[in-house]
Amino acid sequence: MKHLLFIFILISSISFAQEKEELLALKKANNYVHEGNSLVNEDDFVSAEMAYRKAISEQPTSVAGVYNLGNSYYKKGNYEEALYRHQQAVKSAVSKTEKHKAFHNIGNILMQNKKCKEAVEAYKSALRNDPSDDETRYNLGLAKVCAEQQKDQQDQNKDDENKEDQEKKENEDKKDKEGENKDDKKDEGDKDKKEGEDKKDDEGKPKDEKEDKGKGEDDKKKEQQKLKPQPGQLSPQQIKSLLEAMNNQEKKVQEKMNAEKQKGVKIKTEKDW
Repeated sequence: MKHLLFIFILISSISFAQEKEELLALKKANNYVHEGNSLVNEDDFVSAEMAYRKAISEQPTSVAGVYNLGNSYYKKGNYEEALYRHQQAVKSAVSKTEKHKAFHNIGNILMQNKKCKEAVEAYKSALRNDPSDDETRYNLGLAKVCAEQQKDQQDQNKDDENKEDQEKKENEDKKDKEGENKDDKKDEGDKDKKEGEDKKDDEGKPKDEKEDKGKGEDDKKKEQQKLKPQPGQLSPQQIKSLLEAMNNQEKKVQEKMNAEKQKGVKIKTEKDW
């Protein structure tokens, strides 16, 4: 029985010592938080950050230390670190009031980062923990408008990108078509060139011209051959002279015959009354 009583007293002493130690740590943490708040009011953010970190070191679950450290980062414009600290505060918070404040500030940080859609959700979480806060409700309204504008802009950008892609595709298709037309024209030119070369002889002269020239010379030779007397044949001049001679001879014969007729014909006289 004495042993049990001793154990109970020992456990109680340990628990009391732990509670005392925790209370002492909490007191130190709170003191550091107050020190940090004073330094922030003096715009000494470097010293304030150190004070808040000491508070967190004394009591890691200190919501006040993490929350106020997050606020100091926010005031310095270090939104990334401020967001991280307020997210820590949400996890460490046990009361709705603490959660409301942390979510409210998270919404403000997200708005500064132009993440309006995410800010809407943060403000909604803040209102779930304190529906009576008009400031949070007002910020929620602004976040909704901002989110809608961003959505419209994203849709417009998407449409513009699709239009650019379509125009790019059409230009590529046009270039491909022009390239095909050039190839076709080139083939036609090569074909015409080949046909032109086929029409030329080895000397580079048109075959048709040579053939026509040869044909003309042949015709000329034939005409000359026609005009040139052939063996056993009369030339046109000889035929003409012969015809004239024949005509003259015939004329002389006719005149002779007429003279003979005149000699044997009696002339009738007119009757007298």
